[in-house]
This record gives sequence, C-alpha cells and structure tokens, in this order.
Amino acid sequence: MTLFTPQFDPFARRMRDADLPEIFIETFAFYYDQLVKGDTGMIPEAAIKPVLSLPDVESFPQQLAEVGEKALRKTAVIKLNGGLGTSMGLEKAKSLLPVREGLSFLDIIARQAQHVGVPLLLMNSFVTEADSLAHLQAYPELWGELPLSFVQHKVPKIRQDDLSPVSWSADPELEWCPPGHGDIYTALITSGTLPALLEAGYEYAFVSNADNLGAVVDVTILGYFADNQFPFMMEVADRTEMDKKGGHLAQRLDGQLVLRESAQCPAEDMAKFQDVTRHRYFNTNNLWLNLKALQAIMAANEHKLILPMIRNAKTVDPRDSSSTPVFQLETAMGSAIAVFKGAQAVRVPRTRFAPVKKTDDLLAVRSDVYVLTEDHRIVRREARAHKHRFLLELDARYYKFVSQLDERFPEGVPSLLDCTSFAVVGDFKFGQNVVARGDVRLVNQSGQQVEIPAGTELSGSYQY
Repeated sequence: MTLFTPQFDPFARRMRDADLPEIFIETFAFYYDQLVKGDTGMIPEAAIKPVLSLPDVESFPQQLAEVGEKALRKTAVIKLNGGLGTSMGLEKAKSLLPVREGLSFLDIIARQAQHVGVPLLLMNSFVTEADSLAHLQAYPELWGELPLSFVQHKVPKIRQDDLSPVSWSADPELEWCPPGHGDIYTALITSGTLPALLEAGYEYAFVSNADNLGAVVDVTILGYFADNQFPFMMEVADRTEMDKKGGHLAQRLDGQLVLRESAQCPAEDMAKFQDVTRHRYFNTNNLWLNLKALQAIMAANEHKLILPMIRNAKTVDPRDSSSTPVFQLETAMGSAIAVFKGAQAVRVPRTRFAPVKKTDDLLAVRSDVYVLTEDHRIVRREARAHKHRFLLELDARYYKFVSQLDERFPEGVPSLLDCTSFAVVGDFKFGQNVVARGDVRLVNQSGQQVEIPAGTELSGSYQY
C-alpha cells in the first residue's frame, strides 16, 4: 500500500473506504500535491501561440475512406455517458431522454454502432451505470466479448480554507465529485477495459460525448488517423462568437498542441482567450485514440497519464452559495493532446458538433429541421442544409426542464423548416400542426398561459 504525506492521508483513507483503486488514488495524490504547492493549472497567453491552420477533413481524398473501411474491424466506439442532465431537470442518465421518433440518445448510439459494425462501450458514472445497461438489454447484439461499460471514478471535494476533505452531513454524497472526463484514461486501465480491447485485437477507439448527435464514426477520418498512425487525434471546429467562452486549441512555444479551458486562463488574458480570430479552433470532444500508444505511455508512467490540472472553485452544495467553499480538481479528456508526442488535430465541419445541452437544443432536434436517416444519424434536412442561420430561444422560466417542455408542446413541435428564428418569451402551450415561418417572436406578458391553436401559422412578432 502506497504511503502518502500526512496531509493527504485523510483523502487516501476516504478513497480506500470507497473501494477506489490504488492507481487512481495515487493519480489524485499527484494533483492534490500540485494544489498544495500553489499550482493553479493556469496556462498564460505568454506560454502559448495560436494554431493558424490544420488539415481539413472536408478536403481529404476519397481513398482515405477505403483505408478507414479496412480499419473498422480494429475500431471500437466509446461514449462518455456519465451525465444525469440535471440542468434540464432529469434524474436518470441524460442519454435515456427521448430525442426523436421515440428513440433516446442511447437507442440512436446503439443503432449507429450496430449499423457500422463496431463494438460500443460506455464510460458511465456510478449514477448512470445501472439504468444505461438495463436499457441496452434491448440490443443483445452489442453484448459480446468486450465489456459494454466501465465506470468513471469519483474524488473528494477539498475545503478551500485548509485543503482538507470537506464534510457535509446534510448530504454526504455532495462530499464527492467527478474528476472530469480526463479520468477516462485511468478508468480504462483500472477497469481492465484497455487490456481487454488490445487482447481482442482492437487498435483504435473513437471517443465522444453521448449527447453529441453529430459524433458518428466517419471512415474518412478514421482512414486518415490509421494511415498516419497518430497516437492521438482531436477533431476541432471553427470557433464563433457563441463559442468564445469555451476552451480552445493552441500550441506551446515548442510546437506541441495543447488545449486551454477557460478555468485555465488568467483573468488578464481573458480578452485574448475570447478572441475567436486569434484562437480559431475549439475542441468538439470527438477524439481518436491509438490504443497501443495509450498503453505504452501509461505503462511508461506507472499507469498515470499526467494531464493539466483544472482547479474549479465551487461550494460543497452547488445549490447553496453559502455552503462551504471547496476546490474540485478535474482534468479534461482532450488535454491529453499535450501529452502524446506527435498528437494531431483536424478541422471538421460544425455538423460533427451537435450537442443537446439545453431544452432549446432538444426542441430543435425534435423538429422537422432535422431528420433521422436510415443509418441512424440525425442531420439537417437537405432543404435546410444551406441555411446556416437558425436561432431558437426559449424562456428558461417556463421551458428550462424537459417536463416543462413536454407540457407546453404536448402535440409535438411546430414545423420550423421555413423558420429562421423562433423565440418564445412567457408561457405558451402549442397545439398540433403549428407552422412557423421566417422570424417568429412570441411574447406573453398577460400573466396567464396562452394557447396557440392547432393548425396556426406563425410569422412575425406577437404580443399577448
């Protein structure tokens, strides 16, 4: 059993009592030591330079698709499936939320894997594991020689005042937090999943978020990755003003690619961080892993992939701003691009980044702007493909939670195919076969719910 510093011992005891593996405890001890030494995990602007251009997937030659087709038999798909979707009022795995035609994220993901013929693995959290695996009982073809899931670890929250483990008797579960999706590399080892993949002959893994409906296996991208034998590759997309608060790709002064999240940017550098003409690319969190390269780098570092630390300042109860201030130590999966020598990034079209983070996104995906294809992808209809501008805004007072959304659209989503913007302010309930055209703005200040009758055609602004 590893000996730790006296200051870390209380954490080690708590983590061992929770049956967390020793490799993971040692990894957390490394980050805790950085915190004690005053490391903030910051990446100042002076330490990096912008990435000016990248290989563009949209210009890749067709023969790479043939390479990718041959590499499919050596490829597995891993979906990050740890979230509950609490921001949308959900209490089960977010991936179980019905998205389209009665199918959930997980249904669509399962069918995509079956269609392409690749094994599917979920990185679940403790709270999503049972429900997600129960749902996949409907897909017996996916239950093969490989484990269908592995579970993300958890870490203690740290008091900001004395850096001790926080205690919260009102809800002891709040004493713990996820370590960020950078934990995937450690979890692949501690769960035995990485050795199982390699033993079964798999060499590549495509990793993405379960709520990103644009993240499907693309054989051309796979062909490029396999043909060049990169150890690690990140898909990035063009950064726009609406992405300026999110992380961006950069390179160290020695040329090594790095990922910088907003929590890693000093306040004095924030203007440059948010300059999308300077830092042009954001991480879609669609990653390609060379499994042999991952095994080699983990083995060379005692099964620890030391990623840049993210120190998040929170309160122990996120809903109570007066509760004990804590630090949550996290790592980002994409930050591994800084660890693999020879890691690459490629520019992909925005269509490969279509996450559902809010009910606004969910309503759009459920509308006729999108279609579920025969190969189980959700894409914009051809009639909309050329129309880049589509704004959808719902009043969070009435539509923030999925239950609220379903109550107000009981007969389905209005037709938005000929709509360029759809904004709803106030409480409305929509009937069947409502059609929106052009720019539509509904405002209800009456203090009572307004019903939009079945068959109504909406165009322009409406005040109630």
